[in-house]
Amino acid sequence: MSASDAVIIDVLKQTTRRDRDRRAVRIWLGVVVFTLFCLVLVGGATRLTDSGLSITEWKPIHGIIPPLNAAEWQEEFDLYKRIPQYQELNSGMTVGEFKSIFWWEWAHRFLARSIGVVFALPLAFFWLTGRIEKRLRWPLVGVLALGGLQGFIGWWMVSSGLTKLTSVSQYRLATHLVMACLIFAACLWILRGLSPHTSDAPPTPKSYLAAGAIAALTLFQIYLGALVAGLDAGLSYNTWPLMDGSLLPGDLFVRQPWWINLFENPKTVQFVHRCGAYLLWTVTLVHMIVSLRLAPRSTHARRAVLLFLLVTVQAIIGISTLVMQVPLHLALTHQAMALVVLGFAIAHWRGFFGEYPPETEIQVRS
Repeated sequence: MSASDAVIIDVLKQTTRRDRDRRAVRIWLGVVVFTLFCLVLVGGATRLTDSGLSITEWKPIHGIIPPLNAAEWQEEFDLYKRIPQYQELNSGMTVGEFKSIFWWEWAHRFLARSIGVVFALPLAFFWLTGRIEKRLRWPLVGVLALGGLQGFIGWWMVSSGLTKLTSVSQYRLATHLVMACLIFAACLWILRGLSPHTSDAPPTPKSYLAAGAIAALTLFQIYLGALVAGLDAGLSYNTWPLMDGSLLPGDLFVRQPWWINLFENPKTVQFVHRCGAYLLWTVTLVHMIVSLRLAPRSTHARRAVLLFLLVTVQAIIGISTLVMQVPLHLALTHQAMALVVLGFAIAHWRGFFGEYPPETEIQVRS
């Protein structure tokens, strides 16, 4: 065998190893993304069933074990009785009724703890065995750090409803949800970069900017949706396309200073959320039309069409949720679809940057 043949064989082996390692990392990140998706849905159900304040203490380790007997259930219930939500809204609640809200919050916290294990242990394994490319190591550690911060934000959110309020602060709820979406988006971004990409040219040199704007608008719309949920703003003005009998309702800025209405006036918050939906739908429509006109057969154009269809379906679900006064199944579907739209928007945006190129430095397994 000649020296050149040996080099070719060595390169082929390295390429095969890289492809195999990338596939393993993609599968792992796919599991992480799916677990995050489930976590956000359970968190939404926890909010919609007013279950988020049922566990009044933060026990990151011991809290994984639920009450195991009647005495422990009573102890947990007695702690709940001390907070304003029980005293003002649920004073006649029985232990059995308390259990129904406790399990939602416990499941949410259990999933949150599980995601740390699902992320951290494979990350350590892939790192120590040289399966993660050097360029991705610290970004993935950063995602893990955001997950730890998210746990603190979750308790910070819950603590806002334990002393004076009967529910959590809408500001902290929105922060908690946006952070979850950022972690979700970061995992998808890295996963997409490790996946094969099309060789089709973008419809325009600036198409990636439009895709990035759509992803940012989707995230902002999710933030607005969290404010709506935190204020129970979806339980009023349940008509469409009119709101309070008008396309442009009055009394949007009755509080002072005027900007506080954008965060604390349920009517204004719902109106802004509606306007955000119209803007997102319009931008995805224009992006689709431009892509189809300039590169009708490209993969980028097909993805633009699918993205527009996803946003349209989400708009229909959102309208249905509103006019039916927020039934649990539709509200959860609306939240799930928001994550689907965000995930596809992130993947579509990442698709304009191509697959991570091979690293020039040969990775040596430990």
